Amino acid sequence: METMGDVDQTCGMSLAIDVVGGKWKMHLMWVLAEGPVRFGQIRRKLDGVSEKVLAENLRQLEASGVVHRELYAEVPPRVEYSLTPLGESLSVALKPLEDWGEEHREVLSSRR
Repeated sequence: METMGDVDQTCGMSLAIDVVGGKWKMHLMWVLAEGPVRFGQIRRKLDGVSEKVLAENLRQLEASGVVHRELYAEVPPRVEYSLTPLGESLSVALKPLEDWGEEHREVLSSRR
């Protein structure tokens, strides 16, 4: 377990990877960058993610402060997810990585 002293010793890249690391979190950031979205909409856009894994990843991103969960007092209850200002800045930081992937799509796809 990291202590606050350990966090001070960690490089920025490690901190960023702690937030978006894993199979689905960057994909979630991409979906949420389009604007507020409901759980079912996210699930339809991310083919292959289970409800359990999606909920877990959303909770982790919310705990990291990059995702906001808004619960509306309606019947039936409605929940929307969106990026916080911190999440929006992270999304901007991830854009060059997406651009790099698009630029090298052909070469990278041929190596799979």
